[in-house]
Amino acid sequence: MTPPQATQAGPSAPAGDPLPAVSLCVLKTLQNRSDFLKANHGRRQSTAAFTLQARQRDAAECDPALIRVGFTCSRKVGNAVARNRAKRRLREIARLVLPGLGCAGWDYVLIGRPQSTATRPFDALLNDLTTAVQRIHTAKARP
Repeated sequence: MTPPQATQAGPSAPAGDPLPAVSLCVLKTLQNRSDFLKANHGRRQSTAAFTLQARQRDAAECDPALIRVGFTCSRKVGNAVARNRAKRRLREIARLVLPGLGCAGWDYVLIGRPQSTATRPFDALLNDLTTAVQRIHTAKARP
């Protein structure tokens, strides 16, 4: 008996399944305080569950193909458990929405709000971020 041959999709993938889609833009997390402060001076769009700040980077600052995103929640959101839960939810909606709607060469900062970021339904959070990003890029946001 001969061993089975591996397909191009890999030995564990079924033969007829297509490969998963890969996003062309890369999300990178903001970590420096100066990047958060620079985003604070950019465009801003508030929603029921969070505030989105965005700014277009200079070409010399970072790779222009990257979308950088940061997350923050103050102590007003709650104790460490509540803040971490809120930031996890913000990270997930950013992972789902920004590769499709975000613009390469931009920094985005999502700021959690007390009693709403952690408790708002997930579908509503997704809709909020989609609307906020679209408004940021159509110049309806406050400069």
